[in-house]
Amino acid sequence: MDFGRVITAMVTPFKADGSVDYAEAVRIANYLADNGSDSIVLAGSTGESPTLTNEEERALFTEVKKGLGQKTKVIAGAGSNSTATAVKYTQRAEALGVDGALLVVPYYNKPTQEGLYQHFKAINDAVNLPLMLYNIPARTGRNMEPETTLRLAELPNYFAVKEASGDLAQIKKIIAAAPEDFLLYAGDDNITLDTLKAGGYGVVSVAAHLVGQRMRKMVDAYLASDIKTAEEINAELQDIFQVIFITTNPAPVKAALNMLGFKCGAPRLPLVELTESEREQVKQVLVKHKLL
Repeated sequence: MDFGRVITAMVTPFKADGSVDYAEAVRIANYLADNGSDSIVLAGSTGESPTLTNEEERALFTEVKKGLGQKTKVIAGAGSNSTATAVKYTQRAEALGVDGALLVVPYYNKPTQEGLYQHFKAINDAVNLPLMLYNIPARTGRNMEPETTLRLAELPNYFAVKEASGDLAQIKKIIAAAPEDFLLYAGDDNITLDTLKAGGYGVVSVAAHLVGQRMRKMVDAYLASDIKTAEEINAELQDIFQVIFITTNPAPVKAALNMLGFKCGAPRLPLVELTESEREQVKQVLVKHKLL
């Protein structure tokens, strides 16, 4: 199954009372699908998965998948630091009819590399669903080493890894040794082009909420060997890439989307809304790019 080159890790919108706004989630998902996104990740770190209940995730997957129809594919965040729970969540996602699952490196308990392999193998063995690994050591406290990723790439259900280590040397090592049908996606918008140049396949993006068509054009230009255009767009978007991470994701991108007329609400505690100074920084960049 082809999940495309630009995948957006979608925010989860909340109402004023803090409950999930499923109708707005469908609206945002359709907007993304119409503006450069090939697939959408729900309930990842950008989707505030740590504060979503099992019931909310189930409803989110169901409503967005139904609301998108065949327009684009849905990848469900199904990871956990408990192997048994991750297996259960991935089986549930498969039963709900999503197109794939995103599985984060177990956090907090800091497993060994062998522990990581066994964790992800147990999930692979329990489902028949396309699976994407998610390595983000800044959040999990454990880097999945290239050798572990490459071992997992040999298992039948793993089609890709979202590499958010920010380590281009590690990214290149995985790409150089991975099977031909195992794909590497940049997990950081600011190194999307560098990842493509290294042989990566695409990006799992946060910035695509705001500049999805520009991200799409950058990727397409690179694939068409129009390196000059790709590099110009990459340089143009660097301030977007920077400002949406001035504090913990997804607070900045939710603030930006609220400014643009979407109803994302505030992040759930323990995340908080932007300070006035941070809001002004976001607003200035949106104005500069003529988004406001």
